Amino acid sequence: MNDMDLVREYAQRNSEEAFATIVSRHINLVYSVALRQARDPHIAQEISQTVFIILARKAAGLSPKTILSGWLCQTARYASAKALTAQRRRQNREHQSFMDSILHPESNADAETWAEIGPALDSAIAQLARKDHDALVVRFFEGRSFKEVAAGLGATEASAKMRVTRALEKLRTILARRGITRTTAIIASAVAANSVQAAPAGLATSVTFAAIKGTAVTSSITTLVNSTLKLMAWSKMKTAAIIGAVALLTVGTATITTLAKSDGPETPAAAKSKANAAYATPEATLQTLIAALNKADLKKFEAGCTPQRAEQFRTRNAMKTDEELKREAAGMAKAFSKIKIVKRTTISDDEIHLQVLALGDTSEAQPGDINSTLRMRKIGNDWKFDGNVH
Repeated sequence: MNDMDLVREYAQRNSEEAFATIVSRHINLVYSVALRQARDPHIAQEISQTVFIILARKAAGLSPKTILSGWLCQTARYASAKALTAQRRRQNREHQSFMDSILHPESNADAETWAEIGPALDSAIAQLARKDHDALVVRFFEGRSFKEVAAGLGATEASAKMRVTRALEKLRTILARRGITRTTAIIASAVAANSVQAAPAGLATSVTFAAIKGTAVTSSITTLVNSTLKLMAWSKMKTAAIIGAVALLTVGTATITTLAKSDGPETPAAAKSKANAAYATPEATLQTLIAALNKADLKKFEAGCTPQRAEQFRTRNAMKTDEELKREAAGMAKAFSKIKIVKRTTISDDEIHLQVLALGDTSEAQPGDINSTLRMRKIGNDWKFDGNVH
């Protein structure tokens, strides 16, 4: 049985055997992600328990198309972020030395490479789009063939190879921004060799009991489960906002917030000038879209999109009530109350790509923030939103 068959078996029949099989398959993967984040075996074990407790609770709601290993990696990062909130300042070189000692790399060169890549790997791979993220997890964390990667992604083997190659290049670019300058071949080799190590003996059994029976769960794990579920819900709200209308996400120094409300009436000339300025640059259009969501002004939002994108938006929302649309707009406005533009790429005179990051209520990137690239097209003198760059 594949992973999602086992998840369905557990969700529908409460099969402890099915759940135990899932844990045994993925405990090393989850533990390894947790250990890279926590750099402490005890905390990593607590995070591992947390992840599988959450899986047990959410099993019935997972889509049959879910790549379970990718979902578990993402959940492990959420749990790790919460577990480490109170301990980040105490992380130091000692932790890294311990990390290196248990990885047992084959050579000094390998050790140096992994010591550089390992601590940054999970936060870097989290910035990838979901399909790119899952392709790398299945290929390198699980050590699967391209045929198996293709089956999981619902693609051809050639497409899977291309997806992995492009995802590796994106990962290399992200690492390079952090000063880690390695080739894609070296990164692939290091990740494949070191990203997963054996979990402690007995952890799979204790995790299974804790998730299914709720036994031997400490108060710290209970707190971690609840706080991680909240972080996952927040991330899901931001993701739903992107799918529902516009993916507003990643990079750079410019932070965009919603437009301030104007006091007093406008003259016709001032209104025309403001309308022209609203779409004068890709960044101005992005700000206008956020302001439209903040006011639940869906017509203005559509005006900031290309005709094709606006038509898709109208079609998708045709069966929703005005109240549902307003609630959705309010949720999106909250999720994207502040974003960072991290990169601006000129493709041609009439196409620019903006890489953006949704920051929610914070000013700095947090685990779970969604990274994406928006396509902006120039129509006449105005710039319009034309969807995500995949």
